[in-house]
Amino acid sequence: MRNLLIVCNPTRAQAVDATIKLSADLRAAGFNLFTISEIDVDGITKCTIADLPELEVALVLGGDGTILRAAEVTRVHQIPLLGVNLGNVGFLAEVEKVSLEVVVDSVVHKKYVIDPRMTLKYSVVRKGAEVAHGWALNEVTVEREQATMVELFLEIDERPISRWGCDGLICSTPTGSTAYAFSAGGPVVWPEVDALVVVPISAHALFSRPLVISTQSQIVVRIESQHALLSADSLRNFQLIEGDRVHITKDAGIVRLAHLSKTLFSDRLVAKFKLPIQGWRGE
Repeated sequence: MRNLLIVCNPTRAQAVDATIKLSADLRAAGFNLFTISEIDVDGITKCTIADLPELEVALVLGGDGTILRAAEVTRVHQIPLLGVNLGNVGFLAEVEKVSLEVVVDSVVHKKYVIDPRMTLKYSVVRKGAEVAHGWALNEVTVEREQATMVELFLEIDERPISRWGCDGLICSTPTGSTAYAFSAGGPVVWPEVDALVVVPISAHALFSRPLVISTQSQIVVRIESQHALLSADSLRNFQLIEGDRVHITKDAGIVRLAHLSKTLFSDRLVAKFKLPIQGWRGE
């Protein structure tokens, strides 16, 4: 038997309805179905991440936030993650909305394209000892925890770059460049570009431009005010104190996104932001 993971946003009725439909069709095709979501659907076994069996693929029904949560599972198991488009265009799910029958057929016959995505790893060092570590697909942020600004000092490759009084600092992958980093004024980076992006958030300084740096670089953010908060993909949080050093680098692990067809990132960008391209004739 083939094992498949379904991750659903239980707060979206459309996602739950699609899960029910997919469950019946996939079980008829010979799949064992599992979920870590808070849903009760006949034929789908609920279990913890630790109890999941060996999986072939993960189907995600929801937005990019749901996909980020599912990535915690698929990254460990190194299985493809297919985000099903339910009508809202994101950067991680399919661009085109297709029928659930097409989704089932693609999964049954493994008719999908793998799109490997870079991840980040971080560690928090306090008084010489590591007190936290983790990873992120989109971004690692260090932000103010209180109403006042946070004081941060940035080092890259063991060299000082700048000190900022700011709302925070974002370190992003190319995948995350269209997420929080984008809203903070960072550049859009094509997913296949081997680079990291560092974006200060509302920095009170003459120099507060986004930085595009090598994936071989070692980033260190030193906390110089009393309180701050580290967040990885807005899912995994850790409280920081003055003197903490946050080390951020490219991780060796990847997330394997799956797509039903090879869609150019430029087309995804146009669809997401409804960019004005009317009148373009091509070559």
